[in-house]
Amino acid sequence: MRLLVIGGARFSGRALTGLALDRGHDVTVFHRGSGPDDPWPRARHVHADRSDGFGTLAAEPFDAVVDTCGYVPREVRASTEAFGDVAVYAYYSSLSAHVDDARIGATEDDDVHQPPFPDTEEITELTYGPLKVACEHEVRAAMGDRALLIRPGYIVGPDDPTDRFTYWVRRAARGGEMLAAGPEDYAMQWVDARDLAAFILTLVERGASGPFSVVTPPRRHTMRELLTTARDLAGADTSFAWVDRAFADAHGLLDDESDPLPLWTPQIPGAHLFDTTKADAAGLTTRPILDTVRDTLAWDEGRGAPWPMEAGLSDERERELLTAWRARA
Repeated sequence: MRLLVIGGARFSGRALTGLALDRGHDVTVFHRGSGPDDPWPRARHVHADRSDGFGTLAAEPFDAVVDTCGYVPREVRASTEAFGDVAVYAYYSSLSAHVDDARIGATEDDDVHQPPFPDTEEITELTYGPLKVACEHEVRAAMGDRALLIRPGYIVGPDDPTDRFTYWVRRAARGGEMLAAGPEDYAMQWVDARDLAAFILTLVERGASGPFSVVTPPRRHTMRELLTTARDLAGADTSFAWVDRAFADAHGLLDDESDPLPLWTPQIPGAHLFDTTKADAAGLTTRPILDTVRDTLAWDEGRGAPWPMEAGLSDERERELLTAWRARA
């Protein structure tokens, strides 16, 4: 299969490119890299910005496109027009396509954001989900039953540029008293970037279409399991101060744009409880939490210490909050 991956040089796109090569596909990666740091030398790399168009690539006979980085309708419309003859157009959307008050156990058919969509290309917490749905509409309109819409939740694992998952595993592995997002049995869903890549590539090879919610099954994992797995792997002495939503609200933790307690969304009850029946039936497999945590820790250590985190609490802020938590009575 001649496969074009738009943005396939980072994180899940990087994993998908490598897997596609291993399966014998002819892969072209269209991305903004500079060359020396390109992953997977066996792939053909085309360096450009999608906002400037696809040039001569648009005339090439690709069998499928995987679009990992479409965030605004204008850009997605341009790519569907450029590659409108492919058998499958797989678009990375998001579970954020669903409205925040989607019910616990929501499926692919539950309510998503509706027009009018934001008349902006600025991506914020408020516009991200609606813009993803607007992009889905572009893919559906252009591709019909050749549109494959992938809605992952939190994507985690090695090479994660957001550090949302990495923050928790690094901090739990470090030891000492740790501010933890409670309750201990807080249900969590995510998808390892490598599992996401494998699922998407399999669906593309089958010529599948339609939307898929792609995360671990509901209630399989908890916050306590995540933190204790990292602690035990590192052999650390970490103890946990399990703060609640009331404490978080009082200290502005849920309104802080720096994402001090990433992945934790107690204000959105259904955020980690999506129904994954459809994806599971289509062959989604998710690796054990031990593997994802172990590999994430190894990757994080390989970055050099201390690598600055993109999310999570600073040491000083955590100490302040722990003091406040102890004094709350």
